[in-house]
Amino acid sequence: MARTPEPVDIPEPDSLEGFPHPRETEILYGHQQAEDALRQAFMAGRLHHAWLVTGPIGIGKATLAYRFARFLLKYGDPRGAEATGVSTLHVPPEDPVFRRIAARGHANVLTLRKPWDDRAKKFKTVLTVDEVRRTSAFFGMKAGEGGWRICIVDTADDMNANAANALLKVLEEPPAQTVFMVLANHPGRLLPTIRSRCRQLPLTPLSHDQLLSAVHGHLGDMADGDMEAIARLAQGSVGRALLLAGGGGLELYRELFTVMSSLPRPDVPAIHALADKLARRGADQSYAMFRELLSDWLVRMVRQAAGGPAMTDEVIAGEADVMNRLAAGAPLDRWVEVWENTARNAERADALNLDRKQVILGTFAALETAARG
Repeated sequence: MARTPEPVDIPEPDSLEGFPHPRETEILYGHQQAEDALRQAFMAGRLHHAWLVTGPIGIGKATLAYRFARFLLKYGDPRGAEATGVSTLHVPPEDPVFRRIAARGHANVLTLRKPWDDRAKKFKTVLTVDEVRRTSAFFGMKAGEGGWRICIVDTADDMNANAANALLKVLEEPPAQTVFMVLANHPGRLLPTIRSRCRQLPLTPLSHDQLLSAVHGHLGDMADGDMEAIARLAQGSVGRALLLAGGGGLELYRELFTVMSSLPRPDVPAIHALADKLARRGADQSYAMFRELLSDWLVRMVRQAAGGPAMTDEVIAGEADVMNRLAAGAPLDRWVEVWENTARNAERADALNLDRKQVILGTFAALETAARG
C-alpha cells in the first residue's frame, strides 16, 4: 500500500514568498564537492544510509537534499546511471520525478520539519516526536513506487529531546534501500550518537562570484548595483540574499547607514522613523532583519577597529570611512561591549515582550554614547 502524499495546502517554514522552494529548485549554486561525494558513493554502490548535511542557514542544504532525492529516484541503480553517462545530480524540471517531488506527490519521499499548528495558525517551535514517528508508517509500507525511499530531516536543529531519540532509533536500524538526509545548521548541538550514525557532508558559504550568479539567476530584473549589494550583505547564503531582496533588506540597510553615518550627532527624525517602521504590527520579519543587519555592521566595525585589513566589500560607498571614524571615537573593548549588549538586550526584549520602538531607541542611544567616547 502506497503512502498518501503530503498535503499541499499546509504552509512550509522554509518558504520564501515569490521564490521557488528548494524542492522546486533546479540549479544548485556551488557545493560541487558535496554533490560529487553523493554521486560517487551511489555509483560505487557504497551509498551510506544517513548523511548529515551541515552549514549556515540558506546556503543550499535542502536544495542539495532534494536534488539528490530526484537523482536517486530517477536512476535507482548505478548501472542505469552509468549507462546514461551522468556526471552530475541534475534532473531536468520536465522529468516526472522532478514534477512529483516538486508537487509533494512522490510517495517515496518523506520530509520531517516543524509541524503546522492549524489551531494557532503558526508553526510549532520544535520538530516533535510525533513528526519523527511518521517514519514508522513510511518505512512500514512497501515502497509506493519501488526502489529507494528518502527521508529529509529539515532541520535536525529543531528537534526536541524526544524527537532526537526517536530519530536515533531509526538511524540505528535503517530499513533497506533507505537514505536519510539530515540537515543541520548547528551540528554541534545534535546528539553525538546521531552524528556518529551519519556520514558528514559539510557545506560552506558560497564565494562572492557564486553568490552573485545565484542572485542574478533569481533576481535578473534587479539593478546590477543592487544585486552586488545584496550579494555582499548575504554572506555566502542564497537564502539570506533572497530574504533580503524580497523583504526590503537593502532599503532597510540604507536607512541604518543613514543613522550610523550621523553619529555621534544622531539624526533623531531618521531614528524615530526607522523605529516606528519596525515597531508596527506585521513588521516581524523586518525587525528580525534589522537586528541581523545591525549586528553585522557592528561585527565589521569591530574588525576595522581591531586593525583588520582595509575594507574592500563596501555595501554602500563611504561605509569604511564611517566605520573608521566611529571606531576611532572609543576604545575597541567599548565597541565589543556595545555589540554584545545589543544582542543581549534584543534577546531579553523578545523574552519579555518589550516595546520594540523603545528597544530600538535605546540601542541607538547606546551607540551614540559610545561614538562620543
